[in-house]
Amino acid sequence: MDEKIYINGKLVPRKKAFISISDHGFLYGYGLFQTMRAYNGKIFLLDRHVKRLRDAAKIIGLESKLKDIDFEKICNETLTANKLKEARVRLTMTNGEGMALPWVDKGGKPTVVITVVPYTPFPEKKYNEGFKVGISSVIRCKQSVFSTMKSINYLLNVVARMEAAVNGLDETILLNDGGYIAEGGSGNVFFVEGGRLLTPGADSGIIPGVTREVILEMAASMGVSVMEGDISLDVIKKSEEIFMTNAIIEVMPVTGVKDDKGRMSVVGNGKPGKVTRRLMEAYRERVRREMGV
Repeated sequence: MDEKIYINGKLVPRKKAFISISDHGFLYGYGLFQTMRAYNGKIFLLDRHVKRLRDAAKIIGLESKLKDIDFEKICNETLTANKLKEARVRLTMTNGEGMALPWVDKGGKPTVVITVVPYTPFPEKKYNEGFKVGISSVIRCKQSVFSTMKSINYLLNVVARMEAAVNGLDETILLNDGGYIAEGGSGNVFFVEGGRLLTPGADSGIIPGVTREVILEMAASMGVSVMEGDISLDVIKKSEEIFMTNAIIEVMPVTGVKDDKGRMSVVGNGKPGKVTRRLMEAYRERVRREMGV
């Protein structure tokens, strides 16, 4: 079946989906996106993802352009049109087409694009083995509000992930400009020390993910204490467990971390830990309950 793309009010075949070369997203990275996962033909936590996009839109001056757009409706319609049960859904919006510079002219209507592609999750073997990650040379700026949003100016994360791939790693950990741990190349990172959950705070230069938010809520309901704040690299050697989160991989254990000297440190006993497994299963149970899988 030919993939259907939602673009500015229409569903069109991928080969006919185009944006203008004058689009401010293409020219200046002036836009936002959200990546979501669909289970059993339904998008998980869609309302939270839309809220996060709207909150970011307020910061970059696009709120008024989005007030009449029902993102939940068009995301669901695009998923239905593609007849997929398990899928990766991406919602992208930009300031739209404008012949003038965006700081001179506010441009036209926003460009809204939704893509839905099949998604096959990692095999359970990968979750049992865990990710091997490195420490990126790319630095996040914790003083910048733009570090907190998922903008289409995503070059920093792209380069960080490229570094990991070149080094044969699954993922990477980025530091901020204070020398503390910020996040992963495509998600948030958590550490378990003495049964307590540690994660970089919202002012650490992170994009506070929807999955991160849910994990913090689950930890609280389980009685697992949580500390958010500045976390130094020393935590890697001290941690019994490490895991990463995002909407696509859910909760992924990290069992090895390679330092900048190329030395791989084993996390804990080299296997996913008890707290990680409890949170992994709790997240999956919520998916089963809400998505009917």
